[in-house]
Amino acid sequence: MLNIGSLVVNSLDYIFIVDKDYRIIYNTRYDEKLNEDSGHSAQKEEAGSRYPSGYLNKNYLDVYPGLNRENSSVIKCIETGEIIINKRQEYYDYLGNRYVTNNVTFPLMKKGKLIAVVELAMDVDENAGDAGDANRKFDEFVLRLKKDAGMISFDTILTENKVMKESIEKAKILATLPNPTLIYGETGTGKELVAQSMITYCKVPRSKVVIQNCAAVPDNLLEAILFGTVRGAYTDAENRTGLFEQADGGVLFLDELNSIPYNVQPKLMRVLQDGTFRPLGASRDKHVNVKVIAAMNVDPLEAIDSGILRKDLFYRFSGGLIKLPPLRERREDIALFIKYYVDYYKQIYSKEVSGVDEEVWQLFMTYSWDGNVRELSNTIESMVASLGAGKVLTREQIPRYMLERIEKERAGGDAWEDAAALPDALAEDGGHIAYHEILASVERKLLAEALAAAGGNRTRAAELLGLPRKTLVYRLEKLGVR
Repeated sequence: MLNIGSLVVNSLDYIFIVDKDYRIIYNTRYDEKLNEDSGHSAQKEEAGSRYPSGYLNKNYLDVYPGLNRENSSVIKCIETGEIIINKRQEYYDYLGNRYVTNNVTFPLMKKGKLIAVVELAMDVDENAGDAGDANRKFDEFVLRLKKDAGMISFDTILTENKVMKESIEKAKILATLPNPTLIYGETGTGKELVAQSMITYCKVPRSKVVIQNCAAVPDNLLEAILFGTVRGAYTDAENRTGLFEQADGGVLFLDELNSIPYNVQPKLMRVLQDGTFRPLGASRDKHVNVKVIAAMNVDPLEAIDSGILRKDLFYRFSGGLIKLPPLRERREDIALFIKYYVDYYKQIYSKEVSGVDEEVWQLFMTYSWDGNVRELSNTIESMVASLGAGKVLTREQIPRYMLERIEKERAGGDAWEDAAALPDALAEDGGHIAYHEILASVERKLLAEALAAAGGNRTRAAELLGLPRKTLVYRLEKLGVR
């Protein structure tokens, strides 16, 4: 495990440093103190006198002969001075060892001049069954790096949509105000991107920025994590500083706000109102000055109706609401994202991709994109990564689930097919179709299928549907799904 600044990365495999003259300064991969079973010492002895003193201070291209200069993230970083992200970079070292890595390389600057580059890499196990999990961990790592470097800003948000532009302008204003802010919209619409842009915009020191995904913490622990504890408050309780106290003088970003237990929400309301709270087991209140930014992937009014969000807590945020429209309501942005992500991922995967063919373009422009921008990004990444010798993305690279969904949408959509099979739901009363009954019938089937796919695990079913677990449980109980 390596600790880099505020980053703690369990799956980072090595750090590689090369100076501006292409001399290798350090590489943890060849450090026997860190890699006792690497076998590099024996290999170096077998290699003879070619590198009697090892790899340090050797030329980067000598240690990695046959390296493709155009695809090397180290060379790109030295030549451009820019942060380079590369996936599935393949190369051999001077001992003949083959490596495939996901890596991010960034410049080290001194007085405005590049003096070296640092590469942080994760090995790609090509025999692993879940390559997507390795990609996800690497993407999370890169996102953390970008956050810490303040690289996420309003300038990085792509849109041509009027409503989205208005939301961005509102976010800029709210970023400079102490008012608590609530960003809401469907999964994948860019809520965290807007929140991080607000944090960058208000220029709060990164040491004073605290981020918590409320859905990732068990209900019985969230209160203690938010507000802290005093020794003896409960069994095994110790003196621990809560997130609000850690963020004093800065920003606390609460993702999945609707996952905060109902009985804890009044305590959150109080700290939003007057900045005071009481740690668990304490006898005195504490006061903090914290800007709270929250996000949720359900409409707040629906969350109130579902009994998972207190109405009075919503009112605390009502002066700072930002709604992000789904991608299907800003179709002018689809073309923008297609071009952007094709260019972005062809650089990361070092592929010569010129674009998408006409059929793919038309399919993407008319597709529903239930997963919004995140689904579009993941789809194009998958297509670019799987592209062989061709230079144009075609229907062959489109994920199977998407092709099946497209076919259903062309046939009239799942909802109406299900509705046609539900005569009770289609019963007319006074010339009107029983609209709400149709929706309820379709939702019951969707929830049942998600539960079946998750083997009855409600947490997994909620993830499949992109819903908070509490929302899923509420809908299951309301609709009588077992």
